[in-house]
Amino acid sequence: MLINDELNRQNKTKYRLSKESGILQGTINNICSGKTEIEKCSAATLHSLAKVPGLAVEDILESAKEDYRSNFETFKSNICHCVKDMGDLGFIVDVLESDRVRVLYNKHWYPEALYLLAMLDYLSRENDIPLCTKYNDIRMQKLERPVFPIGVLLTSYVLKTDEPLRKAEEEAIPEFRRFNIIESEVRNVV
Repeated sequence: MLINDELNRQNKTKYRLSKESGILQGTINNICSGKTEIEKCSAATLHSLAKVPGLAVEDILESAKEDYRSNFETFKSNICHCVKDMGDLGFIVDVLESDRVRVLYNKHWYPEALYLLAMLDYLSRENDIPLCTKYNDIRMQKLERPVFPIGVLLTSYVLKTDEPLRKAEEEAIPEFRRFNIIESEVRNVV
């Protein structure tokens, strides 16, 4: 979060921010930890919070949007729709130029970073494009447990058998399976 980063940069504590801004330390702790959504704070609180470290209220609000993490199924759907809308090459260029894989990885959003990298690798193979080597360190990572699509998990649960999970693993796209992400369809989005 921008406030935490700026406090660290200025070597200030949340206690000092509380004293200088007049905002209760508990409120500041809740905002900085994400327990309280910044968008729900009053304008007066935002103004007081921003002025001590010398930030703009708009920057704090924009930073909060960037830190929002949707559920993984929504993330996957959004990525597949981006590929459909931008085309394979446009998507590859956009992701590489924005360095989104590294940004997600540095946030410790590992499923998202690995899914995005798997998509890059898959699209590169599909289009006979050499892999971008700047993510080789991330390519060595793998999620601890397999992540299955929600539909496969529900089918397995309803049928009370692991057969749908086994079948999904067999049919998974290799670039995704390498990271323990079970994904067999990235093109058929509506």
